[in-house]
Amino acid sequence: MSSQPAQAPSLTLLSRDGKRQLAIAMVGDQEFVALDDLVSTFQLTVHQESFGAITVSYKGRTIILTPEQSLASVAGRLISLPAPPSRSGQRWLVPVEFISRALAPMYDVPLDLRKASRLLVIGEVRVPRVTVRYDSLGASARLTIDVTPRATATVSQESETLTIRLDADALDVASPPLPAQAPQSLVQGARLVEPATIVVQLGPRFAGFKATTEPVDTTMRVEIDVLSATSEATPSTPGAAPATPDLPPALTTPSSHVRTITIDPGHGGNDEGVHGANSAKEKDLVLAVSRRAKAAIESRLGVRVLLTREDDRNVPIDERTAIANNNKADLFISVHANASLRPATTGASMFVAAFAKTAEQGAATIGGRVPTFGGGSREIDLVFWDLAQTQHVAQSTAFANILEQLLHDRVPLTTPPIERAPLRVLESANMPAVLLELGYLTNADQEKLIASDAFQNAVVSSLVEAVVRFRDTFSSTGGGTR
Repeated sequence: MSSQPAQAPSLTLLSRDGKRQLAIAMVGDQEFVALDDLVSTFQLTVHQESFGAITVSYKGRTIILTPEQSLASVAGRLISLPAPPSRSGQRWLVPVEFISRALAPMYDVPLDLRKASRLLVIGEVRVPRVTVRYDSLGASARLTIDVTPRATATVSQESETLTIRLDADALDVASPPLPAQAPQSLVQGARLVEPATIVVQLGPRFAGFKATTEPVDTTMRVEIDVLSATSEATPSTPGAAPATPDLPPALTTPSSHVRTITIDPGHGGNDEGVHGANSAKEKDLVLAVSRRAKAAIESRLGVRVLLTREDDRNVPIDERTAIANNNKADLFISVHANASLRPATTGASMFVAAFAKTAEQGAATIGGRVPTFGGGSREIDLVFWDLAQTQHVAQSTAFANILEQLLHDRVPLTTPPIERAPLRVLESANMPAVLLELGYLTNADQEKLIASDAFQNAVVSSLVEAVVRFRDTFSSTGGGTR
């Protein structure tokens, strides 16, 4: 069978007048477009001067390009391009970035080049960027749809599909928005329906869903918890009244003492962390587990969960703890994977912050009197930033002990499974905090295990149950985690 020729790349131009394609030419590893194509699209005038320069004019404004130079003059201001103009037969080609760096500053309407999507938005057209993520949680699952900038979303069920309609003119979304899933998955896949609708194909075990929306900075986040038919089925006794079905976990009332949890997926971006024996990366595995944990805790316990990073980017250590402190989190969990020079080393472990005895005995705080607004003064305690955890070591250790008990029969553990160490990511946390090492990626068998759905679901289930036990323990004593 002969293979189909690869489709030539093109840039999609989207405006109020509709959509059209602009051919892209590859010169080396750079993407170029033809100047004469831009002439017809943007009403430009192009002229090659006798001294070799190329002038591109629009309503009296001029861009000057020089062959073999990556600098251009835009209305007298120099800008840089990733490559100089290139000649192809009788046509001049310019890098795609010419549109955003040279043409956009002098054009009448906004030009928004999204190179990664090969999309150019012309004028005031609402085209939010959309990402779709699917987290399987065993008997349930969660779809997370991020829309940037924010757009109103409505979710409805139509036969064997969920339909998400966004208040936008079009969507900047990968195609397909979600890769095909396993045949028995609660969600089979998703597709984009023009102009601004995402249709999710449901699996045979689907029983119901619950959708929530939440603004996150400039993003609108749509979270859809998908429930399984098998997880809701209960055997009935002849002659007995039917059992009252449980409410979906997300509808349960959260404890007043654990309202917010911060989960910290370690590393990210250029900091890849540990590399596994078969090339797995710590930053990817811990993000996958953290996403699953966030979805499970929020859907089952109704507790707000913040991730210090939602994607593959680097977050400084101090900023990770600051996210927890600034959002008044009641629990901080940092997730990592381990490495050893001995390939046979295996097992998950937990760490609690360690300090000098004097710090834990109160040297971490200083007292003082400060003036009040109405006159007079009052006593306050100031806690040094890098010693904030000293007030919470006992409760941090209590949570680590609970988590160790729950992990014991589910995943391999080191001996001892709980240790104390002066870890910077924990020292500044002003709430109970632990660091969870999933295991050793340098052990090829454990690397494969950590990447598996079964292992990750076991860890997530343990985390959910640990939060419940921790919450109930400190609720029953009449005190919160503060």
